[in-house]
Amino acid sequence: MKTRILAIALSLAMVLSLAACGGSTGSSAAPASSAAPASSADPAAPSSEAPAANLTRVQSIIKEAEGMTMEELAKKAIEESNGKTFYGVGNSSRGKSALPLFIDYLKTIDPSYDMAFEWQQPKNNKIFDQLTSDSKKSEGTFAVTLIQDGNQIESKMVQTGILDTFIPKEWADANGVDAATYDGYLPLQTLNKVFMYNNTGSFKPDNVWDYVAEGQHGQFMDIDSEIVGKNFLYMLTAPQYAAWLKESYDKLPADEQAYFKATIDEVSQDAKDLGLDANGAYALAWIKLWVGSYNAVTDDGPICNNLVQKSATDQFGLLVYSKLRSVEESSEVSVNNVNVAAYDEGYEGIGGYGYCHYMFVTENSPLPWTACAFISYITCTVDGFSAWGKDMGGYSSNPVVAAGTEEKYHHSIGGMDEDGTTVKFANKNDRGYDWWTTDGKLVLEDPAYCASVAFTVGSWIEILDKYSAG
Repeated sequence: MKTRILAIALSLAMVLSLAACGGSTGSSAAPASSAAPASSADPAAPSSEAPAANLTRVQSIIKEAEGMTMEELAKKAIEESNGKTFYGVGNSSRGKSALPLFIDYLKTIDPSYDMAFEWQQPKNNKIFDQLTSDSKKSEGTFAVTLIQDGNQIESKMVQTGILDTFIPKEWADANGVDAATYDGYLPLQTLNKVFMYNNTGSFKPDNVWDYVAEGQHGQFMDIDSEIVGKNFLYMLTAPQYAAWLKESYDKLPADEQAYFKATIDEVSQDAKDLGLDANGAYALAWIKLWVGSYNAVTDDGPICNNLVQKSATDQFGLLVYSKLRSVEESSEVSVNNVNVAAYDEGYEGIGGYGYCHYMFVTENSPLPWTACAFISYITCTVDGFSAWGKDMGGYSSNPVVAAGTEEKYHHSIGGMDEDGTTVKFANKNDRGYDWWTTDGKLVLEDPAYCASVAFTVGSWIEILDKYSAG
């Protein structure tokens, strides 16, 4: 039955592919410019700037706003929203923490300024439904959104005209790009999920294939509840990351290679049918083994809380790095009970996964000037980004803000004692974006690639058998 389903999916994929070759619209949005630290691929989308005659009211405001300084935007925001309520929605609750800082900034310009605010954080990936519903009003409730999952953003939000990209002048200048011709979304930050393991037992992974070895069950947020996890699997099939898996496989001992080879051979024809490159079978084999073995957990917090316990011998997971920051030390619980695998000397292969939080103005925003000013403030100032910047593992896409954040919070020595000389928690010494995306071999989400394989590779993943602890 599964073979039949896969055959149907592949046939449909070929039909869609042929149709696309005959008349592509070129409307796919790309990730951030390669000049910004939030992107893994060159921009592939057309300019987000529409012809002047076709601009909507909000798009016209964005076009004007992109040529203005943050202070000029702030004055516009004060005129527009003084005495009103600003509604935002996002995947991160930190937007609620950032808004009071933004209001305080506006008060430095006009002390009489006053604005109420509300911030919603929908659960279970409902943010897309909520924004879609709100978009049907002539004037929406939500002025701005902070949203993740580039694949669904592209297909459900951008191509449908629900969200608009605004590129702040200071952000563009810092990244050496032109806001008027910039292709792609505006990333607030890149977050990383990294492989961690409890070090109190004998399990010491030194290769990314160790996580899918016989009998292993890593803890991971289920791919059907947090879709960025599925994007991670999509990205493994991209040539760069499939090559990393092949290189890691080649460094395994012969007996371990033999165990994995059966699965690699099993999926080799699928890799060809899906149009993957020569290393695609290694990516599909890893994915198949991971989906068939990981222990689904509802959130990264519980994964972290479990792994840092002395009793969690030989357990491991793929989770947000910043969760280590909130661990409360005790005789039974400690950050020192886990290792960040990529930091271990001799570790081979992928260290984790990086994805972005993107900022958008809603197409029917009731307060578009204020939305632009807020986006500018949190992407272009250290204080504005501080709601996110206090955590390691979250990297501003603005290089000026990234440097200022490190200077303020010292994440690179976050595991030092107060004297600044003794390492207390080595895993909390964040090695930074540049290290993670090179030596740490962080897989980076590319919305355009995810969208291109969501049907083909996505359909293949859907029919895989999933592990059930019961």
